[in-house]
Amino acid sequence: MLLIGVGILYLAFRGQDLQKIWLEIKTANLFYVIISALSVLIAYVLRALRWQMLYRSIHYQVSFLNVYHGVIIGYFANLALPRLGEVVRCSVMHKTENVPVFSSLGTVITERLFDVLVLFITGLAMLVFQYDVVIDFLYHRIYQNIANHLMRVNYVWLVAFGIIMILFFGVLFYLLRRRVGKKFLRIFVSLRQGFGSYSKMKNKWLFLLCTFAIWSFYLISMYCCLYAIPSTSNLHFNAAFTALVFSGFAMAAPVQGGIGVFHWMVAQSLVLYAISFKDGLAYATIIHSSQILLILVLGCFSAFLILMKPDSKPTR
Repeated sequence: MLLIGVGILYLAFRGQDLQKIWLEIKTANLFYVIISALSVLIAYVLRALRWQMLYRSIHYQVSFLNVYHGVIIGYFANLALPRLGEVVRCSVMHKTENVPVFSSLGTVITERLFDVLVLFITGLAMLVFQYDVVIDFLYHRIYQNIANHLMRVNYVWLVAFGIIMILFFGVLFYLLRRRVGKKFLRIFVSLRQGFGSYSKMKNKWLFLLCTFAIWSFYLISMYCCLYAIPSTSNLHFNAAFTALVFSGFAMAAPVQGGIGVFHWMVAQSLVLYAISFKDGLAYATIIHSSQILLILVLGCFSAFLILMKPDSKPTR
């Protein structure tokens, strides 16, 4: 997966004037980069607060600091392996608050579903309000490329592969159920408990407001970073909104930290507003690098604190 990301990164930068891109990055206005990074940090804090609300709705009185460390360590782990962070942060909560891992996993999946919903709504809003700008990219760069590749696919092999995968997961599920036995039922109950965390919440409006605020700070981060380099400083709010939607889909890709995919998608989003792909890559590199650096620093600090903590007693 890392090789795929590096490969996409190579394809994105291939044929570009790397010296000019590096000059733009080197001379970026640090004030706006720092404001952008701080906006992302506030979004992380709000994520921790939102996750704590889900825990408390199923009667786990977890501390905010432990939840925050879990969120940050989760992002840190995603740099090693995509989606690993979702499991790691549940393990952090088991260590610090003795919350069953599968109950935590249920809450994580619940909040991720809300993020997917927000991404879908923002994508739809982008299509509605910027149809003329976006539709050309979606048709020529996405639809036609996919259609051309599908025309060359051998559907016999595709169907055979699908059947093999269904059989594989079916056998795996059967063997796990037999081997685990009664533990399987406990796992199912724990997951179901986590999934029901939102429905049991009293202040659902506060959870939704928190979700809105998280994505608003992501948008502020994208917008502030536009002013970091001269080539993008004349862009307006709608460009930042489009870049946010494109970056959201890029970060959903199964690649460590969205490397490569993030750079290509965000640069393409700015091309829609008459910005050169080279300048778009410079912008994408600045915002991506600042976020990765933030995660590395905070993640190392949180991981150190959690590793030094003794295992907790039940909090329920």
